[in-house]
Amino acid sequence: MSKTNVIIIALVAISVAGIVWWQSSADSASQAVEVNMPSLDATQTAGQKLFEANCASCHGVTAGGTDKGPPLVHIYYEPNHHPDAAFYSAVAIGTRQHHWKFGNMPAVKEINQDDVTKIIAFVRAVQRANGIK
Repeated sequence: MSKTNVIIIALVAISVAGIVWWQSSADSASQAVEVNMPSLDATQTAGQKLFEANCASCHGVTAGGTDKGPPLVHIYYEPNHHPDAAFYSAVAIGTRQHHWKFGNMPAVKEINQDDVTKIIAFVRAVQRANGIK
């Protein structure tokens, strides 16, 4: 076998290994996360009920994600990266896919701004209980 063939085979093997590693890390990043649930105040409890009715089918009952949507209990959604305004906007007009491979999030027209405020209170409480400040 020539030196050129050995180099080509080595490069192909390295490329395949890189693709497999990248795909496995992307798949593991899209899985639901384990969530510690905090004690909730009245507003957060109201938000939890609204979240369960309107968001849990994609984001999971505890905001830990599902095979249909990402976990909101994740560093990507910390207030410094996704402020509350991002949640209001996502509900009102939807959002394009940018961190995960779940596709675009459609608007959720059935939820009014007061309800979004309560949902955010719930999500932020759960995030804080799981070390996301």
